[in-house]
Amino acid sequence: MSGHSKWSTIKHKKAAQDAKRGKIFTKLIREITVAARLGNSGDPNFNPRLRTAILAAKAASMPNDNIERAIKKGLGDTDGAAFEDVTYEGYGPGGVAILVQALTDNRNRTVADVRGRFAKHGGNMGEAGCVNWMFHRKGVVLVERDSVAEEQLMEMALEAGAEDVSDAGEAWEVTTDPEAFEAVRVALESGQAGVRSAEIAMLPESTVRVTGSDAEKLVRLLDALEDSDDVQSVSANADLDEEALAQLEG
Repeated sequence: MSGHSKWSTIKHKKAAQDAKRGKIFTKLIREITVAARLGNSGDPNFNPRLRTAILAAKAASMPNDNIERAIKKGLGDTDGAAFEDVTYEGYGPGGVAILVQALTDNRNRTVADVRGRFAKHGGNMGEAGCVNWMFHRKGVVLVERDSVAEEQLMEMALEAGAEDVSDAGEAWEVTTDPEAFEAVRVALESGQAGVRSAEIAMLPESTVRVTGSDAEKLVRLLDALEDSDDVQSVSANADLDEEALAQLEG
């Protein structure tokens, strides 16, 4: 089981927990608004980023009214700040590479916030490009383990253009090239596979095993970064042990 497979599964669980608190809705609405504005279209059929954002929102049980309002806000740019994509890079305990993607209307505020979270939890924010090369943009679809046999899933996924199917513990993880992401997702849903989540994510080329106190510190750092209002996603090349994963789930 690869480290990023575990991380994808835990991220989904964390998102579900955050959704219960309502916190994730703010981030999802921001992404939908920006996707509609940058894509200059409220039609997900012609706006891939918006399509992915809506999928994530529905997976988090966001009401359709909230989604529609966010789209209208993005298209009308009414009473809303102009958000922009920013990426921050750094290292965490155990030498783990961390990639932070954010949407902000104030770069100075966000960079200070992210840098402070790195420093407080034993990490260091680095220069642009210091770890980005370790990650690749991929489509990631998590499929409920009991919804389909591995052989059937493999056949459906690869035929639709997926790159790989791997064991992610409680789920199967299907990875794709971003351009094939939508075709693979649709094929799996049409084939009655239980799609748990689907997203475009930054996956690491390789992982670093982290255990003991370093793992505990890393968990706190990742949690702190995810908790920032401006941060949309956090990627790490960590292969965490089961004890550390349990902390993330808690």
